[in-house]
Amino acid sequence: MSQDTIISGAYIVSGMPHILLAKDQNPAWQNLYKGYAALRQQINEQEADLILYFSTQWHSILGYMFQANPHPEWTHVDQNWHMLGDLPYRFNCDVDFAKQYATEVSALGFTSKTIDYQGFPIDTATVVAQKLLNPDNRLPASMVSCNIYAEKQEMTAIGAAASRALKASGKRAIVVLVSNLSNRYLTDPYNPEANRISCRKDHEWNLKILDMLTNGQLEDVAQCAREFASQANADMKFKGIWWLNGLCGQHNDFSGQLLAYEPVWGCGAGLVALEPRRAIYENHYTGKDAEEGSQAAIAEELTDFEGTVQSEISSQPVAAGSRLPDKKPSASLLSTADDEINCQASAEPVGLYPHARRWGNSLYLSGIGPRKPGTKTIPGVTFDEKGELVSYDIEAQTKSVIENIQAILEEAGSSLEKVLDVQVFLVNMKADFQRFNQVYNEAFKNIRPTRTTVEVGALPTPIAVEFKVIARA
Repeated sequence: MSQDTIISGAYIVSGMPHILLAKDQNPAWQNLYKGYAALRQQINEQEADLILYFSTQWHSILGYMFQANPHPEWTHVDQNWHMLGDLPYRFNCDVDFAKQYATEVSALGFTSKTIDYQGFPIDTATVVAQKLLNPDNRLPASMVSCNIYAEKQEMTAIGAAASRALKASGKRAIVVLVSNLSNRYLTDPYNPEANRISCRKDHEWNLKILDMLTNGQLEDVAQCAREFASQANADMKFKGIWWLNGLCGQHNDFSGQLLAYEPVWGCGAGLVALEPRRAIYENHYTGKDAEEGSQAAIAEELTDFEGTVQSEISSQPVAAGSRLPDKKPSASLLSTADDEINCQASAEPVGLYPHARRWGNSLYLSGIGPRKPGTKTIPGVTFDEKGELVSYDIEAQTKSVIENIQAILEEAGSSLEKVLDVQVFLVNMKADFQRFNQVYNEAFKNIRPTRTTVEVGALPTPIAVEFKVIARA
């Protein structure tokens, strides 16, 4: 690539502090740390004048802020992960470029402010990325805030403004987007051994996005960012990808490399390197020239919807430098998914069937009984010496059925509140209906799904109640 291009390399990294401060507590975090080391080696081999960070965790409300303290120094403690320890730092920053970038953003009509006073907090994600990628301050750094209200057109324009600032300053940059993929934290008490991706659906979408990035399809990922955000609870709507795409010229002509993908306390943390295959000199996009009916406008319309999901899954580690072997998305990423859902937090099926299947935006659950997860124990039952059923507690069994259903729905990225229809099977309608109904009403009184209750001669295993459920995904 020509040495007068403004960008020598672009990177997407996670700024979770576990990667730096707790790498020895979990193999996934150790793998991410090693991936960072590989990225650092790549950066050290490139010729650049500065390293430019856009972090989704430096939030601004009115316009944009630019770090202009030449030597910001502090001991930072993350408000969420204070138990991991301190993050002392002293960085060298490119003040001239910060002022140039602020000027370009002001020219677009947005409020911009350079920050130059001791003790102004640098966010955790930027500190982590800088300490892992540029620990000896070999390159002066530049840092820009993320406006929490900005959308695609504005973020793309802010990225393009960075390219014009680089061109005007005559400088060449390493460009770093600091952002998680999916960004749903676990709510369990902190235990590094319990580390996992919090949602199966998040994991699947992370793989789709990573596959596109490793194929160099930055523009395509930017077009799909809204759908990704709604389906996978992406970090700050994954708006940082619009900034990166605007800076890099809005195209798919990159060589992509995946250095690592791992869970960090529920979130999807990826490390991706993108090398432009064409020289980038500057981007003249201002956000005012998007034409109605253009490819960008059509794709934005197709993917402009809301929605969130929640569940649990453990991801498989991805070795440094590897490409994703499967999960290749369709061109539009709009196909209907047909997925099996299996949940370790619910009782095992007694046959060859999954706990549920997802089709489009609906979840279809198999018949769910009251057996406890990981065992064959049925709550509230008494057996005689010969193993014959003597008595059972219909209330305890009904509560356990609902708990199992809730676990499966959350595994699938849904919740009990999204149940649409319930079919109930009782082995003794006359004896059990009233007490069953009391438990049911307590759980579903504010949800009010449609319901059908029937008596059956028997159910698999000595249980007295089973539910079959349809819910929104």
